[in-house]
Amino acid sequence: MIAKIGKGSNMYGAILYNQHKVDRENGAVLLLNKIPDTVDGRYSVAYFNKCFEPYLSANIKTEKTVRHISLNPDPKDNVNDEQFTEMASVYMERMGYGNQPYIVFKHTDIDRTHIHIVSTCVGIDGKKIPDDYDHPRSMAICRDLEHKYNLHKATEQEQKQGNKVFKPVDYQRGDIKSQIASVVRHLPKYYSFSTMGSYNALLSLFNITAEEVKGERNGQTVNGLVYMALDDKGEKASNPFKASLFGKDAGVAQLQKHFEQSKEKLKTHSARSVLKNTVELAIHTTNNETDFKKQLTEQGINTVVRRNNEGRIYGITFIDHESRSVWNGSALDRNLSANVFNDWWHNGNKPELNIQGSPVSKTNTVDDLPTKDLFEFISQEHSPNSDIGLFNLLTEAQGEDYEEEQFAKQMKRKTRRRKL
Repeated sequence: MIAKIGKGSNMYGAILYNQHKVDRENGAVLLLNKIPDTVDGRYSVAYFNKCFEPYLSANIKTEKTVRHISLNPDPKDNVNDEQFTEMASVYMERMGYGNQPYIVFKHTDIDRTHIHIVSTCVGIDGKKIPDDYDHPRSMAICRDLEHKYNLHKATEQEQKQGNKVFKPVDYQRGDIKSQIASVVRHLPKYYSFSTMGSYNALLSLFNITAEEVKGERNGQTVNGLVYMALDDKGEKASNPFKASLFGKDAGVAQLQKHFEQSKEKLKTHSARSVLKNTVELAIHTTNNETDFKKQLTEQGINTVVRRNNEGRIYGITFIDHESRSVWNGSALDRNLSANVFNDWWHNGNKPELNIQGSPVSKTNTVDDLPTKDLFEFISQEHSPNSDIGLFNLLTEAQGEDYEEEQFAKQMKRKTRRRKL
């Protein structure tokens, strides 16, 4: 079982992401801890958000107050709701969140059933719950849960994913070729992207860009590709490197095959509707580009916006790291095209999208959901005592000595030539 710990600051967005799956019958609420039930057993985003307010309002100086954790058994494991509930309780207790409010959601929108837990790291006294060594402790708990519930053990490689960080290229650090190589040699193995534009959107997260070059050799047109490092402003910051330096997977021919395969895969990809709904929810609950991007980032989705010299948005791409798929906005829905976002962020014309005939609004109240003395309950029950990130996904690239690999391959080729 793999645990992923996300740290953010948008409690409303984290609850909304999960509750929307419940509302669409792609999930369920399995457990409420330190959160009172309602009289009729019905919940809303506004109600859950209200339950966390005493803690968030007491916050003294913690910036990332939200914890959004997912527990992911192996797809071959058959875990029932009772076991999921027990595992979540044990996990949160041992992580130090036993006295915190938290909600356990089950997700069933993909083949791999798993659970998400939404909580806060701020106690009712406003102090932050210590999170030093979160990942090692989390991994140890997962190993114990695997043993107790007879789950498939995560492989050694999967266990390392929680600790390793796959960093974007730093052109100032030097050895740019090796830095680029460790990224471009692995992206096609992990992500589905169907155009050069979507490929470049993904590369930009790693401070890399790719450009097609055309020339002529022996009277025939030859297409090639070069890669360059980018600085923090997205400007080119290195000399170009030929794709051939990084192996066939980084070249035009292989990428074209990947584009075609991805086009077919994305046509029926189950992540499409989930991502579309998540993006639409972010539109409803944010008022500007910065907040919109931030909310999606906290759900494991990066937004890459392309602008011309006049500042007009001519392209927008969404990169969903949970499904590892890259989508142009217009491919998700015509109401999510670049023109729509340009009109919103430049002209103030926020799109009016209708989600299942009932737009979500922060103005929803909880008056129709009577509670069992909510705040009294919280005060009596309380004891006085990073982000789902992108860069832990391509972990096996870490630790590779690219130059050593290239040297070994060259030596093998020389040996074969001598034998011939």
